[in-house]
Amino acid sequence: MSNILHNATVDTLLERRSIRKFKPKPLSDDIVETLETVAQHAASSQFLNDWSAIRITDPAAKKRLAEIGGQPYIATAPLLYVFVLDEHRNAAIAASKGVETASDEFTLNGYRYTQAQNDAVLALHAMETAAYSLGLGCVILGSLLNDVPALIDLLNLPEYTYPVLGLAIGKPDQDPALKPRMPRSMQFFENEYPSSNETLLAGLQDFDEEVHRYYDLRNTERPVDTFSDQIASNAVDSGVTSKAVAPNAKHQGFRLER
Repeated sequence: MSNILHNATVDTLLERRSIRKFKPKPLSDDIVETLETVAQHAASSQFLNDWSAIRITDPAAKKRLAEIGGQPYIATAPLLYVFVLDEHRNAAIAASKGVETASDEFTLNGYRYTQAQNDAVLALHAMETAAYSLGLGCVILGSLLNDVPALIDLLNLPEYTYPVLGLAIGKPDQDPALKPRMPRSMQFFENEYPSSNETLLAGLQDFDEEVHRYYDLRNTERPVDTFSDQIASNAVDSGVTSKAVAPNAKHQGFRLER
């Protein structure tokens, strides 16, 4: 790491860690406006602005999200968002201009699905980084997708939308250690993908040991498998069926009817 150039932005990103315990202190309107405006300045494919974010302030809704995610701390987040890929708004705009959205020529329900999801993730990451730069802590909530139908109903998501990720934000009430990162040689390649697994996995043993030490120090009462063992475990069906539903193949994951 000695050759890394440092400035405030780089250091904010290098120090990023997930925060799952927040101080019970509300965040100011200025902070909310700043974070939401920053998210709006993230890159947007073809400038279609095909994402939205739902700010969750109702305690009952927070509690329900915590139940869906199976993580009680979700309900305690001072600021909580669910980012949504959103072609509903664009469909409404197109319809107002005379486009027949039920026709075969309508394109926002196909390829744009993937791009809209990318845009939502980019916006979320911009908000997360800005929050860290302001001394706040965050955790990205993929767990909200444990039960997509329930999430859709809770958020009243209309046609041509789909939930992507959640983001919890607040003043940190914990200081977890930085999680190890994979060797660059295992994630960054030059000109082409490695032609052999031996080359691809060089450095895995050292990374396994580093990850194992990290988890042992974080929770001494519950040893955690090495990184490669975790990958192997997640690569097979454990017999537990998630409530999350796969995107509808015909309509690329959009909710087409309520």
